[in-house]
Amino acid sequence: MTYCLADSADALASPAWGAAPPPWAPGRREETHAMIDAGTDAAGDADKTWCMAEVDIFCDLNEQEMEAIATAAPMKTYNAGEILYSPAQPSEVLFILKKGRIRVFRVSADGRALTTAIITPGTIFGEMVLLGQHMYDNYAEALDDVSVCVMSRADVHRFLLSDARIAARITTILGRRLADLEQRLSDSVFKTVAQRIATTLTTLTTAQPTAGPLRPGGRHPQIALTHEQLAALAGTSRETCTKVLRDYAGQGLLRLARGRITVLDSARLKDAAG
Repeated sequence: MTYCLADSADALASPAWGAAPPPWAPGRREETHAMIDAGTDAAGDADKTWCMAEVDIFCDLNEQEMEAIATAAPMKTYNAGEILYSPAQPSEVLFILKKGRIRVFRVSADGRALTTAIITPGTIFGEMVLLGQHMYDNYAEALDDVSVCVMSRADVHRFLLSDARIAARITTILGRRLADLEQRLSDSVFKTVAQRIATTLTTLTTAQPTAGPLRPGGRHPQIALTHEQLAALAGTSRETCTKVLRDYAGQGLLRLARGRITVLDSARLKDAAG
């Protein structure tokens, strides 16, 4: 099954899902959207500078330069499931992800979703029109409780585009993200649902930091996602996703628990991804 993109924001005015929209549908979470200013906690300046120091594009800046950027990018937090931006509520800002994961996706006129990127800590995302990346047709959803640093359009001009080192690294990031999107589009057309789910799990496992915390006694990679969240990432229904996961668990590739998937055999799961 092919998962297409919305032709325009107007196409979502009368969505096909009717009175029972899926959990990620426009309007389901935006009414509870709230940003919590996290810039006044006890960590203070250390937290702000951390947000910059852990991002590759700022790797060779000196402490004074990082402090200046940190001051221009206050930290905000969002709860899991909240929408950071949407076509109905666009944000002309650049986000720097400190903690948690973000899913960027589009929705077609008939209610189908296509995940275009999974953002992990230490990278940037958002409305970067000046850099050739338009986000007005996209949604950004917090998969976990997340912390982000937020930079305005004016400060992007002032601190990022004016520095050739940073601008060049941003171009590299955008190129890599475009390649990832092309791969996702290819997978949505040519891979089966089971292969897409295996691919998504493999990608999420690979993206995890090697020192990530595991449950006591755990030695295998663990992915904190519900079946519904994983289905949305793979472009399928929750029921189909659950069936595939149970099949993989029966083959000894996975172990399933509430809100958590443990990968027992990464090599065989990668083979299952095709």
